Order: sequence, then C-alpha cells, then structure tokens
Amino acid sequence: MSRPVIVVLSRDQLMASEVPGLFEGKADVRSCDSLEELIDLSSRVEPQALVADFRRVGSGGHAENRILEVLNQRFPKLRVAMVTSEECPEPLARHAAMHDIAMCRGRLDRSTLMKAFHSLFPAEVEVETVAPGPAAPRPTSTLLPNDLGEEKPLGVLTGMGRKFETNSPQLQQMLLDLEVAARHDVTILLIGETGAGKTFLSKLIHEVSPRRHEPFLPVACGALPADLIEGELFGHMKGAFTSAHADKEGKFLAARRGSILLDEIDVLGPEQQVKLLRVIETGEFEPVGSNQTQHCQARLIVASNLELQPLVEQGRFRPDLYYRLNMLKFVIPPLRQRRMDIVPLAKKFARQFAIKHGVRIEHISPCLYSALINYPWPGNVRELEHVIQRAVIYCTDGTLTSANLPHHVLSGTAGPTNDPTVNLGYVTSSSAAVPTAVNDRTLGGQIALSEKDIIEQTLFKNTFSRTKTARELGISRVTLYNKMKKYGLLR
Repeated sequence: MSRPVIVVLSRDQLMASEVPGLFEGKADVRSCDSLEELIDLSSRVEPQALVADFRRVGSGGHAENRILEVLNQRFPKLRVAMVTSEECPEPLARHAAMHDIAMCRGRLDRSTLMKAFHSLFPAEVEVETVAPGPAAPRPTSTLLPNDLGEEKPLGVLTGMGRKFETNSPQLQQMLLDLEVAARHDVTILLIGETGAGKTFLSKLIHEVSPRRHEPFLPVACGALPADLIEGELFGHMKGAFTSAHADKEGKFLAARRGSILLDEIDVLGPEQQVKLLRVIETGEFEPVGSNQTQHCQARLIVASNLELQPLVEQGRFRPDLYYRLNMLKFVIPPLRQRRMDIVPLAKKFARQFAIKHGVRIEHISPCLYSALINYPWPGNVRELEHVIQRAVIYCTDGTLTSANLPHHVLSGTAGPTNDPTVNLGYVTSSSAAVPTAVNDRTLGGQIALSEKDIIEQTLFKNTFSRTKTARELGISRVTLYNKMKKYGLLR
C-alpha cells in the first residue's frame, strides 16, 4: 500500500523538516511555501492531507482564511490541520470550527495530527488503544533520520519557529548574551560577513523578545537608492517629491511595536545617520515633507557586513552614532572560523532539501564532510545552504557524496568575501585546500593560528573526544587541554 502524501505549507523550513519525524516514515511528506507552489505540486501528486503553518499571520488572519477557502474549493476531500499562535486569530478559529479543522496552538503536536489524519493511518489508531508491545521494525525512510547520532549542540537559541545551534564556544556565549539583550528594549548591532546569518539571527532576536507577536520588518538599505531611503524609513507626504503621489507610512510606523532590521547600515549618508541617531535616542522623527513629529515604538536591530570603526576613522560614519550602536555589538564569526558547525548545518540542510524536493537521502558519505570542512566558505552559511541544495538535487542513488558537490568546492577555489580587507589565505595543494589564518603576519602568530585550526579540526573529527584527539596528534591530554584553553576551544 502506497504511503499517503502530506503537504506542509510553511515558509519555515525548520518546522517543515520536523513533520516527517512525527509520522515516523509512514507518510510521503512534501513541503511548499506558497499557495501557488501547493497548487503546482498537486498537478504532479495528489495530496491527502495538509499541515498549514499560520503562526505568523497578516491582516488579522483574513488572508490565511482566504487560502483555506481556496483549498476547500479546489481540494474538497483534503484533510487539513493548522499550526497557529497561542492566541489564534478569530477568522481562523471560526473557519476551523465550521470545517472540522484540527488546530495545534503554538507548536506541532503529534497526537493532534494523528487524530486529524487518523483515516490515513488506521493501523496506528488501533495500536494506540492497546498496551505497547515489542517495537515493530520501522519502514525504510526516504529521508535522513532526525537522529544521526550527533552530540547535543553546545549553544542553542530557540524562537517561535526557528533556532540557532552551534558547537562553537565563542558563539555559545554570544547566544547567551543575545538572549538577555533580546528581552530588553535596546538597539542591537550585528556585525558579520554576507551570508553569516545576520537576518536569520535578527528574526530569532525578535521571536525570543516580548515583541514576538508584532511585525518584523527588514529593510535592505543597500538595495535602496540614497534618495529613497528616508521615505522608506520615515515615510513621506503627498507631493514631498516628484514621485510622491500619495502619503506613505514608513517602516518606523508600520512596524508598530515590533522589530525593524536595518541591514547594511554603513551605506546611510550623514543626514540619514543624524535622523537615525535621533530615532534611537528619542524615538522621534518627521516624515519627508511633514512638520508633524511621529514616534517610533519599534525595536531597532542594525546590521552591517563591515566593521564600523574604520568607517568612523575615514569620516564615513558619525562617531556619536557609532558609540551609541557599539554599546550592544555582536560579531557573528564567519563559517570558516567555526568549522565545527559545518557538518551539523550540512545535515540540517540535507534534511530540509530532501523534503522540499522529494529526494531520497539515506546516507551521507564522509568524503562529502571532508570536502565541506576543507573549503573556506567565503559566502558563509548561505553558500553552504546552496551547495547542499545542489548536492541533494543531483543525488540519484540515496547517498550524498563529494561527487555531488560543485567543482570549486572540491578544488578549494574560493571567491572573494564581501570585505576586501579579509584574506582567506588558502593555498591549494593536490590533496585539499589547507586553511591558514593571516591576521597575524608574524611567524609565531601564523604557527599559533595554524595549530589552533589543526586542533579544532581533529577535535571535531573525533567528536570532541580529548583522548582520541591527543592520541592522533601525538600529544598528552594535559598538553591538549592547555592548548584548548589557550585557543578558547574548551566545551
């Protein structure tokens, strides 16, 4: 008997990756992030059930209610369960009551989903009513199992629909500090290279804060022309400039009591920096073309892929704004400086994209992990995500290997980072690209940084077993401990 097809409608790939585990391989779970993608998917496979993620809704839930109405018309036999916030919007609650839709409030709940889809799994419903007997063998999963034997991550920051995990001691402390800062009404500065996770971490800060049920609005300052940034942030009045055909509410008002991410803050001009400083200090601003003072109630999260202090020294960034932002500054290290996170991230992305693309992944070869660890990742986590997606798409035999990786990853040929001052310092050999940190040009500094990198990779290879690592490196456990303490590698 073929397995039922269950579709997860969600923009949160992390949640979508959790659903297959709830059904323990007894369902063919597909994911899509829009109604259009769901309809397109239904032209290829016939879904029997849908899990709709409506935890973050717009327009009071009316838009999501219309989605449910469309689904009811196109798929009248489709069984539906939805995941909502703890306080479900009235339109969704009313629709659920009228159409007998199961609701998981706040989080996924296996028992609720199994009851909602009980007709798809008749055997499981009967088994749950009797005393448990010997465990029956599970069918072979078409996806990587959730439990791959990896150790519990050293640091975790968990929000409503996403979480940030790390094995880096440096990042662990940063997550602890971020969680404290997120609870308070303060402006937060994130510094990190492109693709390091600034936007993801910003959304997570919003989700762990008391503002989690309010809007989160990102603004890519670098994508806006200089003459339009002020109108985007502060809003404008009709006739304020040539193309201002109507009043427009800026992001500072639209966010209400939520959070605003100002990405690439370093591109703002001097006048915009003055106005931003005023908003941070007093919350006050005037829309373009207006004399009426407005008040911003949102929290500001500011991000840049460049350090701001050199910009201050060059006269490109106001010192008073810099010192105001620098009070709560968090630096996200690039992926090449936290290689212990590469393999867990690769496994997570493999699960997500196997679900998204319906590809069978049963095993990941160690040679793939080696290639990933040896590559410098100038594009950071975002580049790793795209590389794993490509590998999953081209996997045809259920096993991900280094052959599924693009040539530049295998050869260690890395492109430039977004910061021209960063030198990856990679020398390509016949075997692999060997990383060498180059911030300290002295011989002693080069040796120390290379030693740290070797110890870090060997620890990770041996799942942080100090005994195995010391044996492989030919040193005593005491020597290894002292070096780990010196380089900040203690867990």
